Amino acid sequence: MEERNKVFGEKRRNMILDLLKENSEPLSGKVLAQKMNVSRQVIVQDISLLKAKGEPIIATSRGYVYYEENNESAKFTRVIAVSHMLEETATELYTLVDHGVTIRNVMVEHPIYGDMTGSLMIKNRLDADAFLNELNRTGASLLTRLTDGVHLHTIEADTEEQLDQACQVLRREEILLE
Repeated sequence: MEERNKVFGEKRRNMILDLLKENSEPLSGKVLAQKMNVSRQVIVQDISLLKAKGEPIIATSRGYVYYEENNESAKFTRVIAVSHMLEETATELYTLVDHGVTIRNVMVEHPIYGDMTGSLMIKNRLDADAFLNELNRTGASLLTRLTDGVHLHTIEADTEEQLDQACQVLRREEILLE
């Protein structure tokens, strides 16, 4: 029986990987659980096991994404330092995505834990709105609360000009740190 469960679990994890690879949009744990006919907690455990095996799965506020670096090799990336109040979060996110920039993550330096990174993968206003709605719905704190608003983002775009233009607007808004 235990061997049978192990085989079934491995098969389910392979199916989850296939689903994530086929979808460019995030898939929530709830959706994956329904598709696999298991609980959301089983999906969370499966995702953890897949990540432990080195699969590039990122958890975002909208669900799980399979993120292959080699597909993004034509993109230009930059790490930017920013600082803003909670009320300016939407301005920051909209400024970046409106210039065709994807916000891959947020990073802060914690005095005890060191560097802490949260995956975002915000590509457009729909993603930004989903992030902001989830923030409001859950009442969760942003990582930037640990650092008085100072944080880093890894951003990417198809061209350097998109990155430059987005940074110019953030500079005008006094959000970009230099």
